[in-house]
Amino acid sequence: MKCFINKYCYLIIMDILIKNVRISENGVLKPIEILIQNEKIAGFSKQFRLSEYDKIINGKNSIAIPGGIDMHVHFRDPGSNYKENWYTGSRAAAAGGITTVADHPNTNPATLDKKSFEIKQKLAKKRSVVDYGINSGVYENIEKFDELWDLGALAFGEIFMGLSTGGMCVDNKELGESLEAIKKLNALPLIHAEDEGIRLKNLDLFENYNEPDIHSRVRPNECEEKAVFDCLEINRKIKGNLHFCHMSTPEAVKLIEKERNYFKKIFENKKQNGLKEDENEPKITAEVAPHHLFLTINDWPRLNTFAKMNPPIRDEYSANEMMKALNEGKVNAVASDHAPHTIDEKSVPMRSAPSGVPGVETLMPLMLAAVKSNKITLNRLIEVTSRNPARILNIERHGKGLLKEGYDADIILFDPKCVKKIKVEDLHSKCNWTPYEGMDAIFPNTTIVRGEIVWDGENITKKKGYGKFLPGEGKGIKEKKEREEISNKR
Repeated sequence: MKCFINKYCYLIIMDILIKNVRISENGVLKPIEILIQNEKIAGFSKQFRLSEYDKIINGKNSIAIPGGIDMHVHFRDPGSNYKENWYTGSRAAAAGGITTVADHPNTNPATLDKKSFEIKQKLAKKRSVVDYGINSGVYENIEKFDELWDLGALAFGEIFMGLSTGGMCVDNKELGESLEAIKKLNALPLIHAEDEGIRLKNLDLFENYNEPDIHSRVRPNECEEKAVFDCLEINRKIKGNLHFCHMSTPEAVKLIEKERNYFKKIFENKKQNGLKEDENEPKITAEVAPHHLFLTINDWPRLNTFAKMNPPIRDEYSANEMMKALNEGKVNAVASDHAPHTIDEKSVPMRSAPSGVPGVETLMPLMLAAVKSNKITLNRLIEVTSRNPARILNIERHGKGLLKEGYDADIILFDPKCVKKIKVEDLHSKCNWTPYEGMDAIFPNTTIVRGEIVWDGENITKKKGYGKFLPGEGKGIKEKKEREEISNKR
């Protein structure tokens, strides 16, 4: 420990050394030691030669990668914390190698104004053991966007184009008005793309159909494709950034890729013709959830209502195409859409069962097992679970997303040979079930958040409230503008 003093305070620097680990450089695993000082990565070396350290972490030849950033969780707190809360959800995250989460707004109360935002923030501050951001909801509250952005909302959404847990379904008119307002704030909208008209039509069409796959039939690939098409059409005039949540169909991915190329061509023409640009090229990104990569309609008979989520599981062709799109860069991130319900809530007829499955603890282990089986490379996994989510959510400015000097020491260690079967008794979500029972996974043996071990392979080692709030770019913007106005008047 080193202490420095100025006239105001002591600055204490803790030296933590992670030794006997390997990191991936250009696809090659290399032995390395990692030095951590005051929550940040301070350097890498084959062997540091400092005389002493405050703490040494022996990685025992594990592979070290950046901690996962799960940009889509529903921790159900406040309002439904009988099935999950900020402690149990963040505990599950840490045990699965997730060091940062972004919580979505469909809690009770929904995160739609200052009061509801502050309630959730207070609970997260008290309970979370991993770092976190909080998203604002979008539902009949456009006049509240400014204050939510000023409070530190990380993003806006998910914005529900089709009915899902918590309601808050918007029509195309409200969607367009919301996208306009969000762009003015330079914020990011997150879209839940399912067409409500198609859903309602299919509910009537399959009124007397009672097979387990009814949910996939009511919300077919066309349901997602139509909603993505409508959203992209609305956004063409607005030219704002968009992020699509839990994409599940190759048809929707093709539309997104086509729209990216459309804007790319427009902005390239602007540059070539010497026209002055008054805005940046819109960034259109997308995520996929593990349940749309590793589960298919073939799992309906086995899982029944426990496979019900929105959008629903798809056929095997769609799942394979989504993995292909992830590898090709057409899909930018993997996010769990962790949405737990109790076993009792799920143990009812299909039409009455709530939609949603737990997944924050199994996201990284499933993806690491996919690396082992050559479905994805380790470098690409790091991109889609750490680097890209950090950039999409603009939290790289908080030091997130990279295993690099100066960034937060959010690190997970794992043994690639340690393949286990997922068992619910080994998991930590309060809901106490998983749709991935029996699947291969590689769990981390150590999860480190800002230089501190929060999961040692057996136990959560940090107290509730260790997690840090990661505000969006608009945090305090109102006060800043007021100061600027006062300064200008002087």
